[in-house]
Amino acid sequence: MAATRLIAMHQNNGKSIKQSLKDRIDYAENKEKTEDGELITSYACDKETVDQEFYLAKQEYFRKTGRKPKGDILAYQIRQSFKPGEITPEEANKVGYETAMRFTKGEHAFIVATHTDRAHIHNHIIMNSVNLSCDRKFRDAWFIALVLQKVSDRVCLEHALSVIKPRKPSERDNHNSYRRVSFRSVARAKIDELLSENPKNFDEFLRQLSEAGYEIKSGKHVSFRGTGQTRFLRFRSLGKGYSEEEIRKRILGGYEFNPDEVQTKHDKKPKRDFDLLIDINKKMKEGKGRGYERWAKTYNVKQVSKALLYLQEHGIRDYADLTEKTKSSAGRFHEIADSIKEKESRLTEIAELKNAIKNYSKTRDTYAEYRKAGYSKKFFEAHREEIQIHKSAKAVFDKYQIRKFPKWKELSEEYGRILAEKRKLYEEYRAAKKEMMDYQIAKQDIDKFLKIDEEQRQKEKIKEYER
Repeated sequence: MAATRLIAMHQNNGKSIKQSLKDRIDYAENKEKTEDGELITSYACDKETVDQEFYLAKQEYFRKTGRKPKGDILAYQIRQSFKPGEITPEEANKVGYETAMRFTKGEHAFIVATHTDRAHIHNHIIMNSVNLSCDRKFRDAWFIALVLQKVSDRVCLEHALSVIKPRKPSERDNHNSYRRVSFRSVARAKIDELLSENPKNFDEFLRQLSEAGYEIKSGKHVSFRGTGQTRFLRFRSLGKGYSEEEIRKRILGGYEFNPDEVQTKHDKKPKRDFDLLIDINKKMKEGKGRGYERWAKTYNVKQVSKALLYLQEHGIRDYADLTEKTKSSAGRFHEIADSIKEKESRLTEIAELKNAIKNYSKTRDTYAEYRKAGYSKKFFEAHREEIQIHKSAKAVFDKYQIRKFPKWKELSEEYGRILAEKRKLYEEYRAAKKEMMDYQIAKQDIDKFLKIDEEQRQKEKIKEYER
């Protein structure tokens, strides 16, 4: 997926608002970095006059609101960087546009300029701080960067871009969005991309590699050199599956290539264990070939992307762990639900007892006279309602096996305490219910995806057998 950063753009010292906007936008729209302007798209503005439109929107905002704060933010820039060799400039621009549209919810004008001057393709997304109605401004807030990253991750997953595997704390670098990527890693990615296009033979493959910007040197062993490299590299130095002989076999379909086995003395890349997110993400990337449209119709790519993002956010990268979390979240939900039912039952019991005590006390003297009268029918008819209320109160005491009347004050205090506990449990109940539903939905989506993938593989096996 892509690394993102949100940057507030202020007025430059010694320059006007208009000039400051123009300088920033001119840098983003640099034709040498955007394929002569072909990699620039815009929303609710014209890329040729975007700085003027942003400025006029601010003037209208000042006129409407009368607000002109000191140190005003002119615009916001989103930098979105992609893994080298994984995405085309055109698709990167599309990803940037979708990210900006979802992040702004279509309420702010923006441009997306995709730069190709670095080893990694990256977007400069500049959005106007003033909304389209010119009556409100975008406000940077706590955790807004996390919201942006989540939106970007979701869009990237929908485009089947790779999942970023978490690094150990000792490997993290807070100053760089990406670790340095070796020339060999970039070369392997480019070779995999070219081989996926099914070249006819090794010579055609070399021609395509040359067209991709690599210098080829013939000899006893063919070697190559990419942009920024000082030395030529042999194919065998890229690791298992990338020697000349192995590439020839991959072209002819006589070599079963496993990218997880690639390890060289240069890259020191450890072989990883099964990873649910990365393996499903890999299957999604495989779907970007000829059968992608058929696959997308069979299963909603957006839904599985949402499930993958949810699992990544919760650190779940193993199917057994997903199953356990789904089961435990359901258990926790039912445990809280049972506890709430118990408290509701006790609250009902206390309410009945309090009502019975009140009615018993009000009718106790009448019922005592009724007994003295020998349970006279005449007395009963004269005081029917009070006597029946008294009998109902006694029935409640018998129901709960009350031999000694509880104190009204103690019952009231217990009722208030249990009611407070129930309200607190309801907060946990809602959170537990949401967690349970999220895990269940994510598991259902993953299960459905894996089932479809298994069915597809079985169909392919049957077709191979029938041949």
